[in-house]
Amino acid sequence: MLLSLKLPSLLPAIEAALAADHAVVVQLVSTSEAMLDRRLADLSDAEREALEIDLSPREAVVLYLEKSFPVRLMAVFTDENGNPRSEPMIDEQGNPVLCRAAVAARDRMIEQLCALPPIAPALDAIIERFGVDAIAEVTGRSRRLIVGADGRQKLQSRSPRANLVETKAFMDGDKRILVFSDAGGTGRSYHADLSAKNQARRVHFLLEPGWRADAAIQGLGRTNRTNQASAPLFRPVTTDVRGERRFISTIARRLDSLGALTRGQRQTGGQNLFDPADNLESSYAKEALHRWFGLLFQGKLDAVSLRRFQELTGLSIENPDGSLADDLPPIQRWLNRILALPIALQNAIFDEFLGLVEARVDAARAAGTLDLGVETIAVERYEIVSDTLLRTDTISGATTHLLELEIARALKPLTFERLEGLHALADPQHRPVRNVRSGRIALVVPARSLLTDEGARIARFELIRPLKRTWMSADDLAESNWEPVDHEIFRECWRGEIDEAAASLSVERLHLATGLLLPVWDKLPVDHVRVSRIAARDGRSLLGREVPAAHVPALYRALGLGEGAPLAPHVVVEAVLATGRAMEVASVDPLTLKRSLVNGAQRLELTGWLAARLDWYKAQGCFTEIIRFQTRLFVPLETALDVVSAITRG
Repeated sequence: MLLSLKLPSLLPAIEAALAADHAVVVQLVSTSEAMLDRRLADLSDAEREALEIDLSPREAVVLYLEKSFPVRLMAVFTDENGNPRSEPMIDEQGNPVLCRAAVAARDRMIEQLCALPPIAPALDAIIERFGVDAIAEVTGRSRRLIVGADGRQKLQSRSPRANLVETKAFMDGDKRILVFSDAGGTGRSYHADLSAKNQARRVHFLLEPGWRADAAIQGLGRTNRTNQASAPLFRPVTTDVRGERRFISTIARRLDSLGALTRGQRQTGGQNLFDPADNLESSYAKEALHRWFGLLFQGKLDAVSLRRFQELTGLSIENPDGSLADDLPPIQRWLNRILALPIALQNAIFDEFLGLVEARVDAARAAGTLDLGVETIAVERYEIVSDTLLRTDTISGATTHLLELEIARALKPLTFERLEGLHALADPQHRPVRNVRSGRIALVVPARSLLTDEGARIARFELIRPLKRTWMSADDLAESNWEPVDHEIFRECWRGEIDEAAASLSVERLHLATGLLLPVWDKLPVDHVRVSRIAARDGRSLLGREVPAAHVPALYRALGLGEGAPLAPHVVVEAVLATGRAMEVASVDPLTLKRSLVNGAQRLELTGWLAARLDWYKAQGCFTEIIRFQTRLFVPLETALDVVSAITRG
């Protein structure tokens, strides 16, 4: 039933992908053939001729209610230890005693369920919407129900070679939609192979992830392989029931675990398909749950009270003396109990819990301590600007190098048409804004609020821009330079940034420590742990740990290499602006360049200068300002590179 509820969001998404000239791949775990066989076996001869079969999952739900709905009366007694217990009641003949109210409630629920219109299984609904001629089905089904031109159901048999024929039709471009399952997808590839006629970018919908991580990886890998024209877009499909994230979390955790077992890197399994906040069994989630229990005990949560939570879930977090228990329920048990709650309450509890999780993930990301495993950076090209030998192992002869790379990345902006498809611009909650200083534009949409450890809510907004997305709190957004802009101006500016991005490459420099890293791992910056693989279009790749430019001098000193080669002026300026970390400038005087906040604006400031050379600094382009009776020396942002270069030469 939950799988069928995903159809209202899946079918329009497939249509949007087709409209964008993409090829669509839908991944399932199972099909409805077993249900079809059961229905056919139950039909009479007259019903077989009419062939009106309902394949909705209603039968499974009804059978579950008949067998599992609690209708037996329970007798409460006290055991030898004085603890209250209960057991099912039976009459004198040994028959179970039923609760009439519970039986009536169960029968009423079954009656209403059977009165609902049938919900088609996902596979059949997709075929019905787009037609047999547009869909390549690789599921292993030997027969299926289709709707003919006259609108009546028809039973169609499929040969064992149907999977081969359907796969060829998709790879040749005769059919733009492919649906595959575990039963029919073994040993096949559906990627945009350079030798195939259909080289359109694949949009891979993960409709039914299942519980097996290896099967999920195998399915995802069928559309993402070598020798492909483009990488696929993965789209996990979920409903708006927050509790369903329990299942996505299990897949995310198992993908990460499988990646760690295969190649010693967590990203091998998940490939960053899931956000760290999606793993509800991570250390961040466990810490957030412990704090959630504390806020619940203190009565600081809006979704549910302590008394009601304990009554609905059967979880007790209080000691007999009224204090918070030390042995709190584990997160797996808490997640399972939450799934049994009404959907509205379930969503409210999950929103507060996820607010605590995302607050911790955001804090770790801002501090540079969020472990994402190995991150692959796809670039058009890269060049090694400099190669510094850091260490040579005396036993193995293995070396450690610090490479300064110049990488060029192709920009992939979000088109305006795609933006309109994702977010309704007419929605009053979606605000087009423009930065009055930079001239850049963004669409402000509401985001999930964060929850502090004290239970206070921090309202957040997501700023969607053509090339990236950022998040800001409501207070920071109100004090920023983002101001509302007219929709027509917003559209023109957005498309202008799209055209600007399409005509250029993003060129940047980074330092990468490569080679034998374990002996020098403790010398690398502890507040910036990021392992990256630089993969160029020509097939070359480099694997190592990124070292921010601001940490390079400290790394040289830690390894006994002195100060090393002085950093180029543009590297110093970019590093200070990006990280805010003060850096020394190679000059006659012991100068330090840092980022300072003056009158609400960020400036570049020079410290350590000599008063006797003040006029010379001003002649190079610097300017002064007296603040609190002290003369301070600043570098203009517009000409920072030229000014710092002149100071370095002087």
